[in-house]
Amino acid sequence: MNKLLHQLPQLLGMATSLLLLSVANVAWAAIDGISGPVFNLTAKADYISTADGGSLYAWGYANGNGTMQYPGPTMIVNQGDTVTINLSNELPVPVSIVLPGQQGIVSSGGGAGIMTQEAAAMAGSVPGTVSYTFTATQPGTYLYHSGTQPSLQVEMGLLGALIVRPSATDPLHQAYGHAATNFDHEYLFLLTEMDPAIHDQVLAKVTAGGALNVDTSAYHPVLWFMNGRNAPDTLLAANVPWLPTQPYNCLPRMHPGEKLLMRVVNAGRDLHPLHTHGNNFTLLARDGRLLESVPGIGPDLATSDFTLRSVPGETYDAIFEWTGKNLGWDIYGHTSANDPLAPNEYAPDHGKPIPVVLPNLQDVSFGAHYSGSPYLGSFGALPPGGTMLNGAGGYFHMWHSHNELEIVNNDIFPGGMMTMLIIEPAGTPIP
Repeated sequence: MNKLLHQLPQLLGMATSLLLLSVANVAWAAIDGISGPVFNLTAKADYISTADGGSLYAWGYANGNGTMQYPGPTMIVNQGDTVTINLSNELPVPVSIVLPGQQGIVSSGGGAGIMTQEAAAMAGSVPGTVSYTFTATQPGTYLYHSGTQPSLQVEMGLLGALIVRPSATDPLHQAYGHAATNFDHEYLFLLTEMDPAIHDQVLAKVTAGGALNVDTSAYHPVLWFMNGRNAPDTLLAANVPWLPTQPYNCLPRMHPGEKLLMRVVNAGRDLHPLHTHGNNFTLLARDGRLLESVPGIGPDLATSDFTLRSVPGETYDAIFEWTGKNLGWDIYGHTSANDPLAPNEYAPDHGKPIPVVLPNLQDVSFGAHYSGSPYLGSFGALPPGGTMLNGAGGYFHMWHSHNELEIVNNDIFPGGMMTMLIIEPAGTPIP
C-alpha cells in the first residue's frame, strides 16, 4: 500500500499523458453509447478492474454478443421513437430491465417477476430471453437497471443510462425542446458504488453451483465509480484495451464561455453529492422533466448551485459555464485594456493584473499539470527535469463527490468518484 501511495501521482500523470496523446483520435465531447431504436442486450458475468490494482467479479449488460460492460451500454434514442430492447440472459439467475420514467412499456416472452417480465436463467447453453417495447415520449436523461432482486443485481452491475434526444432543430446541441437548454458539449456522470464482499460471496456461490442467497443488508461499499471507473482511471481515454469491461471514461472539457451539459445519474444506493469546482451549475431538469412552471415556458424554475445532491435512482440535467467571471484579474494575462479581447473573455477583468506577487521558481512545488504560467493558454519556465502534461495550457478543476470517503479507492487517496474538468483556450480542438 505504501508503494501504491508513492506511485499514485505518477499513475495520475501517466493517465493524463495518455489522454493528451489521444485527443486527436477521440470524440471527447460526445457521449459514448449505442443508438436505437432497437437494442439487443445480453446479461453476462466478467471482471472489472479497480484503480487500486484489484479486480472484481461483476455482472453487466453487453451490446449483443460483445463483452459485458459496467455500466451497461448507454442507449441513445430520439423522442417519439418506438424503442425495443431484446434481453438475453447468460447468468445463472433470472434478470430483467426496468426503465424508470418511461410509460406504456409492453413486455413479451420471459416469465413474470415482481416488477416486470424476466429473462430466465441460462439453461445449459440456452439463454433466457425477454423483450420490452415503449415509446420514448419525453426527452432527457434516464436510468435503466435490473428489476429482479435489485438490491443484489444492481450492486453486481446490471444498470446503465438511457438518453432521449428531443425532437428539436438541433437535438445534438439541445437537451429539451427549448433554447434555454442549448449546449456545446455533453458528458455523462453515472455514479455508483460497490461492496467487494458481496461480489466475492456471489462468485463463491456461483462457482460452487449453490443458491445465490446473498445477504445484501450488511452493506459496506469501499469503491466509488464515475461511468464505471475509479479515479484516476476516469481520466483515461474511452475504450482503452486494458479496461475491456469499463469502456466509458469521464473527462469533461470545454472552452471559456461554452455551455457544458451535465447528464447525471445516481444508480447507487447512497447519496452522491457531485461538486463542481470552478463555478456553479444551473439545474435544468430532474428525472427527465424540465423544471418549468408551465409546459413550454422553459426552465423558469432552474436553480444555481455548486453541489448537486444526487439522490439514489434520480437523474439530472444541468448546464455548467465558465468564463473566469469575477476572478478580478485577466485570465489571459493581457497587460493593457487596449489589447484585443479573447473569445468569450469576461470583459470587466480585461487587462487587470493578477493580484498577487508570483513566487520564484525555487519557492514553488510544481504539479505535473502546471504549464509554468497562471494564464490560460500560456506557458512559462519550469524547473529543470520538470514534467508538464498540460499541452494546451488549460485550467484543471477537480470534480468529485463531496462525501469525502468517496474520493478514495479502498481507503487509498486519491481515487474513487473523482475526475477533472479541463478549461482549454479557444482554438484547442474538442471534437
